[in-house]
Amino acid sequence: MELKDTLHRYLRLERDALIWKLEGLGEREVRSPMTPTGTNLLGLVRHATGVEAEYFGLVFGRPVPFELGWDMDGEDNADFWVPAEESTQDVLDLYARVQQHADATITELPLAAAGHVPWWGRPTTTLGEVLVHVTGDLARHAGHADILREELDGAVGLSARNTNMATGDARWWADYRARLQRIADSFGNRS
Repeated sequence: MELKDTLHRYLRLERDALIWKLEGLGEREVRSPMTPTGTNLLGLVRHATGVEAEYFGLVFGRPVPFELGWDMDGEDNADFWVPAEESTQDVLDLYARVQQHADATITELPLAAAGHVPWWGRPTTTLGEVLVHVTGDLARHAGHADILREELDGAVGLSARNTNMATGDARWWADYRARLQRIADSFGNRS
């Protein structure tokens, strides 16, 4: 398998992991801010949409030929939440369109293709470097989504077919967590 194909496959795996975290949830659950900074599942997908549009579009002089629906340079965190008038399906449909555009860029350009990321503060980059960067960003946010989903309903793992988790039952997990808590508590409140 060629390196570009491998990098593209890992990008797709991270996309799928992130999207899977919304599966089976209602509008309220996917929008609920789960951290003090407002992190929410649907906002993570919206952010991934903007990241891919910019990195696989603007960076290589191939902007997406449609509006994203928000200004990436506008309000702080505009890409981390979704207005009430946009449904989860609207967000997923837009992300699918952006992915198609990104996939075309990846397919049509060589890994050494030069691009320019103005916000990086250096003149040029390559498609290969951007593929690694975006995959890392999506992996980070898929990890956030995994934790948020576990907090919502206990669902965990890499995908519906492969949780990539230990196979313990509820009792095993409770005992495991209690053991970890005992270890943490043995340190008291020391810094």
